[in-house]
Amino acid sequence: MSLDYGRQADLVSSSELDFDVSLIGAGGIGSAVALGLAKMGCQRLTLIDPDQVEPHNLPSQLYRLADVGRPKVEALAELLAEMAGVTVAAQVERVTSRWRAQGVVVSAVNSMASRRAIWDSLRYRAGVPLYVDARMGAEVCRVLSARPADPDDVRAYEATLYADADATEDPCTARAIVYTTLGVAALVANQVKRFARRESLQPDVVFDFATLTLLTTASTNPGSVVYCMHCGRSG
Repeated sequence: MSLDYGRQADLVSSSELDFDVSLIGAGGIGSAVALGLAKMGCQRLTLIDPDQVEPHNLPSQLYRLADVGRPKVEALAELLAEMAGVTVAAQVERVTSRWRAQGVVVSAVNSMASRRAIWDSLRYRAGVPLYVDARMGAEVCRVLSARPADPDDVRAYEATLYADADATEDPCTARAIVYTTLGVAALVANQVKRFARRESLQPDVVFDFATLTLLTTASTNPGSVVYCMHCGRSG
């Protein structure tokens, strides 16, 4: 049985989502993004992550108790098949600067070093029309969107990169909770939908669940030098 997308047809159709999407990272953000995209109708998904499911992942990531010890991408691929009828490619590996992709790329990694490696592999690549970088720290999430072949987008995105050593790290007990992972996944899915329908993209969105505050490009401050380790939001 296949999914009936009739109730979203005026928002986005599955045929409009018929393009390659590579999702790097299958943790809190990545697992929720994967389910969201699959439920929307993205059929050409590739999941990339080197890690296994661990017990501390279960509260904020979309995995089952029985998945502990399995590669995340393999467990997630099985979940997507069961819940959305989508067969995806699963790659148990880490992306380096030598990686080459085609199509839309979504980053859901948890370090700036990983983001830099991904970006170095995409910068000025015409075959990647959209790059979405999802970040999260405690109750704050941030979604950045860029066209890697556009010089203006390249400059704007690179202004959000910094060294992990320059960040303030969240306590281990305040890094993730399930409603933030679901929230950031919704923002990512919305950007992919906008791309699919050729609508305008918002290059920088920050949502703070603690204050229920939404910030966009015009109200963020890229010149700040103190950052949250995971979301890149100025402190």
